[in-house]
Amino acid sequence: MRLLRISLLWTACIAAVWLAVCAIAGIVSAECALHPTRLALTTNDEEQAAAIAGKRRALLQQVEITASDGAILRAWAFRPTPGNGDAVILLHGVASNRAGMLGPADMLLRHGYSVLLPDARAQGMSGGDLATYGFLEAGDLQRWFNWLVQKQAPHCIDAVGESMGAAQLLTSLRNVRGFCAVAAESSFASFREVSYVRIGEWFGTGPLLGHTLLRPLVESGIFYARWRYGVDLAQENPSQAVAASRVPVLLIHGLADNNIPPYNSERIFAASKGRNPDVSLWEPPDAGHCGAMGAEPDEFERRIIGWFQSHQTASLESRAPQVSHLRPGKPRTSTHRRRS
Repeated sequence: MRLLRISLLWTACIAAVWLAVCAIAGIVSAECALHPTRLALTTNDEEQAAAIAGKRRALLQQVEITASDGAILRAWAFRPTPGNGDAVILLHGVASNRAGMLGPADMLLRHGYSVLLPDARAQGMSGGDLATYGFLEAGDLQRWFNWLVQKQAPHCIDAVGESMGAAQLLTSLRNVRGFCAVAAESSFASFREVSYVRIGEWFGTGPLLGHTLLRPLVESGIFYARWRYGVDLAQENPSQAVAASRVPVLLIHGLADNNIPPYNSERIFAASKGRNPDVSLWEPPDAGHCGAMGAEPDEFERRIIGWFQSHQTASLESRAPQVSHLRPGKPRTSTHRRRS
């Protein structure tokens, strides 16, 4: 009996130490996630943007808006002459900036689309102290959407996001109204799920370790972000947002993606079945993380342009701003489904 009590005591001590270590690691991980490396624009980035504008006979503007929490958000706005009357918002990944979306911007300009390339909050040249993976960025995206409506009055506003930008875009569909169609490459299914993936990368185990032994680390990080900054990362769930939306969504995920595994987009696709009738998934076999355009440039262009052209049913009247539905800034439907 005494031996049993000693064993239980040691087990409780080990569990307490383990939970304490997980809590500390979770806090450090949350701080790193909320404060990613800021990649500033360079002179070369500016020159590349100007060269694309000249090649496509587009007006290039430096524009900025003020977010609900007072952060100044900055972007490039390209407007080709003549244009096709539609506009696309392009959203970059974490620890990057708007220059990372110049490739897709050039492709879209060639087809006559106006394009808006914002720096996400706390990224590039935009203000803001925290990257919140959609919690605050949904409100930012609504304001960029409203800016396009007010300044350009396009017939359709579409969007393309990569990685973090893809997840932010899909999460925002709960609140931002009026997109004709969107495309998201290499999105995560939920912030929790990508956290499990990141933990697995540390130990080379895949997400299983995060789902099991190191789950307290993830949960403590999410709790800390909510307690310390008022940011509920558990709400960042593209799977739920796409399922609840009626916006047509093209999911793209390379099967060679070792950063965010393709099962994330597969889960988003599966969750939308029977709910959002217009979601499509393309999985190019040789593409890595956000690498579809590089791996299959012609097919990437065909799919993106074809997706937007086949969903030109929204009107400006149906896209009235829905700012009142957004969380505060504090710290056309078609009927086809396909997978290919």
